[in-house]
Amino acid sequence: MKTNRYIFKGFVFTSYEAQEQSIFEKLLEIFMELITHTSGDFDEAIDWLKQLDKEYNLTTEDYTIDDFIEDLKKKGYIREEIRPDGEGGMGITSKTERAIRKAALDQIFGKIKRSGQGNHRSKSPGIGDEHTGDYREYQFGDALDRVSMTESLKNAQINHGLGNFSLSEDDLVVEETLHKSQMSTVLMIDISHSMILYGEDRITPAKKVAMALAELITTRYPKDTLDILAFGNDAWQIEIKDLPYLQVGPYHTNTVAGLQLAMDLLRRKRNTNKQIFMITDGKPSCLILPNGEYYKNSYGLDEVIVNKCYAMAQQARRLHIPITTFMIAQDNYLMQFVREFTYANQGKAFYTGLKGLGEMIFEDYETNRKKRIRG
Repeated sequence: MKTNRYIFKGFVFTSYEAQEQSIFEKLLEIFMELITHTSGDFDEAIDWLKQLDKEYNLTTEDYTIDDFIEDLKKKGYIREEIRPDGEGGMGITSKTERAIRKAALDQIFGKIKRSGQGNHRSKSPGIGDEHTGDYREYQFGDALDRVSMTESLKNAQINHGLGNFSLSEDDLVVEETLHKSQMSTVLMIDISHSMILYGEDRITPAKKVAMALAELITTRYPKDTLDILAFGNDAWQIEIKDLPYLQVGPYHTNTVAGLQLAMDLLRRKRNTNKQIFMITDGKPSCLILPNGEYYKNSYGLDEVIVNKCYAMAQQARRLHIPITTFMIAQDNYLMQFVREFTYANQGKAFYTGLKGLGEMIFEDYETNRKKRIRG
């Protein structure tokens, strides 16, 4: 008697155990977080690390904080340097700066990828030229050359088995692609004194967002450009490598100067697609007058300053530069200003706390990029 024998191939699932970290790796994660909070001050970061070690027993008798510092030197994370006061000390290297950016990207963008959604939903990437490594179900109208046969056949085996092999439309998988069109973005960061008022650290999350966005663009969208500027009494451009050292100053908020510099930077870009992201927590309270003097008013919304902000928003609109404002405050009168400002630009505004700021900016960056490159 003949019998048909089928050999079924499948998947064997086993429990996953996270890879054990060494003491150095654990301390390095904490150190990079602290160095961001201390604006690159190595000594202060190590003092904090020692306090945490006393409280949580991070080290052992065989591996101390001194051993960790020695390993940081050997592995190229820190180096000896001469400080502006003439004293010697330790400073972080470009390797650490890159590691901080990567960590910020993992914290913010990795969280979005795991959750699958942020504070607002992005559209699908659509047909493009650059492969992303991400897959989705086949939809009517997708080009056949976008179908991943390897992933589709794998689905067919799982869904129907090998005994009576068949491939249906439900098994098809399409690889996501991105357009090669370029997007130029300027990220404005408010460093006025209010960014550290009332015991709330608002500048560190803003720096993390900027570092993560920079890492995303340089790795996933290398054809895009990102310029970063800080604004207080004045506005000035900062390099990506300077972000860990960015500090709040005793400044008012010169939103107009920030917008002027942002538009100047974008005018120089050849890209058709341009946008401004502005992170701020306070009302505009400063202007530079034609004679070079500062006009400041911290009380309420000054009509002269506010009207100049509206004029800048309208100017950006005429240049087809949308402005997305992330207001880290929810005062009613400030929200009214932001609504008027957004209307003048026909841009967007989000009223947000610190929690979720990074996710919102990342979702909006990708949404705007896809929308603008199609339009």
